[in-house]
Amino acid sequence: MSVAFTKEDSAETASETLLPDRPISPHPNLVTEAGLQALQTQLAEARAAYEAAQAIDDVNEKRRQSAVPLRDVRYLTERLRTAQVVAKPESSDTVAFGSTVTFSRADGRVQTYRIVGEDEADPKAGSISFVAPVARSLMGKAAGDVVGSGAQEIEIVSIA
Repeated sequence: MSVAFTKEDSAETASETLLPDRPISPHPNLVTEAGLQALQTQLAEARAAYEAAQAIDDVNEKRRQSAVPLRDVRYLTERLRTAQVVAKPESSDTVAFGSTVTFSRADGRVQTYRIVGEDEADPKAGSISFVAPVARSLMGKAAGDVVGSGAQEIEIVSIA
């Protein structure tokens, strides 16, 4: 039989369907309650996208459409398995996981961020990961404390 009559994956299709796993952070998987719910929602959405892709008749297109959702399902399943929910801080005396911190920078900018888990961090939306350098330098400090040095100096204005 001639190869013209066999269906083979192209190199392009193979590379699109064999996606590498998303990297898993070496840090503890700390999450807020909202972060845990977001992971559960993302997993449900990834599973739904995978199921929708499985309904496609064309084998190559099915593989192509399944690749990202399948990779996301593997990642999110692992993140949910290792999630450690951290309760809201009982006190706003010092910066802790889940705290919302307002600080001023040496250049006069005032910024407010909530310290959250890696998967729920979104600096544009006002949240940063607890492993971010600025979050690590703020942890355990109180309002009025100054951390950093020189142009990188920041002063904690308030903690909520």
